[in-house]
Amino acid sequence: MKQPHICVDETQVSERVVLCGDPARADRIADLLEDKEFLAENREYRLFKGTFQGKDITVSSCGIGAPSLIIALEELRLCGAKSFIRVGSCGAIQHGIGLGELILAEGAVRDEGGSHAYVSATYPALASFELVGAMANYLNAQNKPFYSGIVRSHDSFYRDDELEICHAWNKKGVLGCDMETSALFTVGRLRGLRTAAVLNNVVLFEEDISEGIAQYVDSESATMEGETLASLAALHALTAQ
Repeated sequence: MKQPHICVDETQVSERVVLCGDPARADRIADLLEDKEFLAENREYRLFKGTFQGKDITVSSCGIGAPSLIIALEELRLCGAKSFIRVGSCGAIQHGIGLGELILAEGAVRDEGGSHAYVSATYPALASFELVGAMANYLNAQNKPFYSGIVRSHDSFYRDDELEICHAWNKKGVLGCDMETSALFTVGRLRGLRTAAVLNNVVLFEEDISEGIAQYVDSESATMEGETLASLAALHALTAQ
């Protein structure tokens, strides 16, 4: 059955999926595959299939925010997907995390609303640690530094008190903020899926968010190099299992 939002069916989707927000990033991740084939595009969802190290991979964009990601997760699950790694971007909320440096999310603060439609706030948002470990093994083998720990997912960049919120979580050791990871971990675990996220830092702590995101579009920037490294880490982890 063709799914209503992602416009693919179970004959087109593999067990291993790389998720990302930006459809243009899906293009770049798909370029790392062999036998790349465009599958479908509808709204924020752009999908490809291909192989990496001889194993089938699906790449799907899912737009911005928890509800959009959850739709992709649920429909891909119905098509047979079992393992998901999000290749995302984030803003650091610790000093010393540079542009283009990667965070492997072990767990996430659930400050977004999408996952709360499924389960109460007391339920934890945790990654599948075999996938996190596989990404860490790849990055270590490449002699690439990375951070691992807790991130925070939320629903707005532009709250009037956003800086105060970031300072509060900074004091609790949270590494960075995005908008989707906690929903991925929560709904994925409820559905019996394996999930992980590797986040590319595109905004320095206490720096201007609009400027940082604008720099991301520069293909020669450190943040674009971070995206490529994050994509390779995700692909190696998915095919190592």
